[in-house]
Amino acid sequence: MATERSLILLKPDCVKKSHCGEVLDRFEKAGFTIRGTKMMHLSNELLADHYSHVADKPFFPEIVAFMQSAPVIAVILEGDDVISKVRGMLGPTNSKEAEAGTIRGDFGEDMMINVCHASDSPENGEIEVNRFFSEDEIFSY
Repeated sequence: MATERSLILLKPDCVKKSHCGEVLDRFEKAGFTIRGTKMMHLSNELLADHYSHVADKPFFPEIVAFMQSAPVIAVILEGDDVISKVRGMLGPTNSKEAEAGTIRGDFGEDMMINVCHASDSPENGEIEVNRFFSEDEIFSY
């Protein structure tokens, strides 16, 4: 197993419904280490970069509006095989298809209102961590 880093975004629905502590608790109990965290409002530029793969789609303005509806909490999680393990803990992107016991199954509502973003590959994990965090915001201990 390889030690990896994943960007987690606790989305506006997670923040507004006060699920952040429980979600982070699940990640820590799974053995992952938090290497950085911050609450932030997402700019149009950051969202366009982060969602560049769908920026030309008709639903992109809805994503921007949702992701700017409240602050998000950005988190760097590190651990062995963190990418696939976190994605398993989250369940499918569409919360309506997620089983009870998964984070999205327990707290999500649909395809967009789904509690968390998580990196989908080790390569994207590194890209996303560096997009949201500067070197001095990433901690080792």
